[in-house]
Order: sequence, then C-alpha cells, then structure tokens
Amino acid sequence: MSVPLYQAKAEFFKTLGHPARIRILELLSERDHAVHELLELIAIEPSNLSQQLAVLRRTSLVVSHRQAGEVVYSVSVPEVRDLLLAARSILSGIIAAQAELDSELTSTGRA
Repeated sequence: MSVPLYQAKAEFFKTLGHPARIRILELLSERDHAVHELLELIAIEPSNLSQQLAVLRRTSLVVSHRQAGEVVYSVSVPEVRDLLLAARSILSGIIAAQAELDSELTSTGRA
C-alpha cells in the first residue's frame, strides 16, 4: 500500500524540522564538507551531529563517502538549495508584512 503524497510531504518536512539539519543542509548546499568541518561551523556535540547526519542519510537527502581518510558529506538532491532559498524568501515576506503591520499599529495606535 503506497503512502499518500500529502503524508510523504509531511514526513519530508518533519525531516527538515530540526535547526541543526537545516544548517547542515545549508552548508552542504554550498559545497561538500568533511565531518570535522561541519563540527567547526555548527555549535553541536559530535554525537548530536552524527545523529542528525544519520537522519538526513536515511531520508536520502545527503550521501557520504570517504576521502583522504575522512568522511565527506554532500547533498544528494540539488533542489534542496532551492527549497532553502524559497524558505528564506517566504520568511522575508512574512517579516516584511509583520513590520508593515507593526508600523501601521504604532502610527494609528493612539486612537
């Protein structure tokens, strides 16, 4: 029995529902990174990074390979970068709308 598309989408977005996973995907969208590089760029314990990378591997969003004795990760789906950019654009629009509303409330709030 196949999973409905809306349910698969919900599971996909759950995978993205952790700040460390988003940061990992942002960094890997720029270029491949070794584990030690990710640890330097993300304020996270090594065991937690390992867990988050495992989640991303299980969902096939990232892949790993050995290179010069270390594990290097890369994004397996290039469209992840587009998704992250779309999220940024959506958030910018929401923030701009909230700022506009706040400005209107502040200027007319005396009545």
